[in-house]
Amino acid sequence: MEEVDLKSEKYEKHRAAGKILAETLSESVKRIEVGVTHLEVAEFAENRIRELGGEPAFPVNISINEEASHSTPGMDEKTKFGEEMICLDIGVHVDGWIADAAKTVDLSGNPKLVEAAEEALKAALDLIEPGVNVGKIGEVIESKIDRMGYNSIINLSGHGVGEYDAHIGPNIPNCAIETGVELEIGDVVAIEPFATEGGGKVTEGGKEEIFSLIQKRSVRGRRSRELVALIEDRYKTLPFAARWVEESQGKIALQRLKMARIIRGYPVLREQKNKLVSQAEHTVIVTKNGCEITTE
Repeated sequence: MEEVDLKSEKYEKHRAAGKILAETLSESVKRIEVGVTHLEVAEFAENRIRELGGEPAFPVNISINEEASHSTPGMDEKTKFGEEMICLDIGVHVDGWIADAAKTVDLSGNPKLVEAAEEALKAALDLIEPGVNVGKIGEVIESKIDRMGYNSIINLSGHGVGEYDAHIGPNIPNCAIETGVELEIGDVVAIEPFATEGGGKVTEGGKEEIFSLIQKRSVRGRRSRELVALIEDRYKTLPFAARWVEESQGKIALQRLKMARIIRGYPVLREQKNKLVSQAEHTVIVTKNGCEITTE
């Protein structure tokens, strides 16, 4: 097996993305208060990433209560934080190389649910080393959350991160599985347990404010063609927010691209019983003796 150089440019850019993310996440969490709008926090985080020398790897996800993922504010959204459970999930890339991390802020009075996801993440990180089977990581995550009186969301998983791709193999399950791959030195993976008061599954529902390019082909309309070119140049295959492009290109062009199956949308994922969800996440590089956390 070819030796992996963990000091190569690729890994240094993963680390740079992680450093930017850690600072951005820390600053953004402090801005979450009752009465502050979702858009204020999302735009602060995305602008802060750019100020620090990175780019968003996907729109800032702000998931409320039963929401688990894919929720980001629209361009003119006025929704404000209330006494809720708020998951803030941020991705950063430096020249395409990605870091991904999340933290849950509890304004709802359920701190133990937040602790369950955080403790599961810590237990998983302690286990990571070359040769560990991802099924074992899932078993530890599920067991830790179960012992704290909650359920792990089993149809969401951690994942590898690659160049301009925030979700590649290997998948890191949040429950025990019998067959799974073994981690190798040089793997860059995001570990993200989700804990819930509900049944442990999410379903699609609600609005779509996040999209990504899936293929490039001809489309009618100057604005639509301009939008394809903009997406390909600026975001490549990474997810982008409707609000990032609507002001210049308009909603109609965006919907035309979706109807033509040039882009795909990401519906908000919700806990199927509408119960609270918490999330914790770090990105790590698998090293000879364990792992290096890039996002703390």
